[in-house]
Amino acid sequence: MKAIPVLLFASTLLSFMPVAHAAEEGISVTATGTVKVMPDMAVFDVVVQSSDKDAGKATSKTAETVAVLQKSLRSAGIPAADATTAGYSVSPEWSWSSGKSTLRGYIARHVIRVSVRELRLAGAAVDAAVQSGAGEVGQIRFVPSRYENLRKDALDLAVRNARADADVIARAAGGKLGALIELNSGQSSRAPMYQMEEATLMKAAPAAPPTEITPGEQEISVTVQSRWRFATQSMK
Repeated sequence: MKAIPVLLFASTLLSFMPVAHAAEEGISVTATGTVKVMPDMAVFDVVVQSSDKDAGKATSKTAETVAVLQKSLRSAGIPAADATTAGYSVSPEWSWSSGKSTLRGYIARHVIRVSVRELRLAGAAVDAAVQSGAGEVGQIRFVPSRYENLRKDALDLAVRNARADADVIARAAGGKLGALIELNSGQSSRAPMYQMEEATLMKAAPAAPPTEITPGEQEISVTVQSRWRFATQSMK
């Protein structure tokens, strides 16, 4: 796997909160650690659904289209292990008239989640899904394969930045930084979604130009809230 370039950034929100009793004096710091990275994976869902008055026929139609889809994905370089079922349902379809419901038939819906581990294949994978007759190609999510490690890097940066800035505040206020009182981590940022154009969702003609998909740089951010004791310098 190719190395992923990473840039680290940090931002901090600071406050100094002295109170009546020295033991309760504290410094609060909110800091954010950010890792910038180029994603090396793409994930998207393909929806195949068919309807028929007979539930069995609806499921058969959907199964046939899914078989064509899987074959097309193999040809596009996507292994079977990276095109798996994310959801499946068979539900009745009703029509309403004059306040009454009538059973029209059944809808069989199969959702295939496609993971593209080589981004150069992302466009071909989307084209394969569209040309196979899939009813819908969902949003594409670009993700780095090392997301969890990068999230921890951002968390580490946020904590170190919080401590460093709390120390600066304490010294500037004429004291020194005491022990950590409280430390909380907020929710990490999520990888952004790429919205497919409506035209891409329609069945493409065989001569249509290949879909080009190029991700941009992403940011993985983690924010921490910390509170530290403030120790006043002893009088001489």
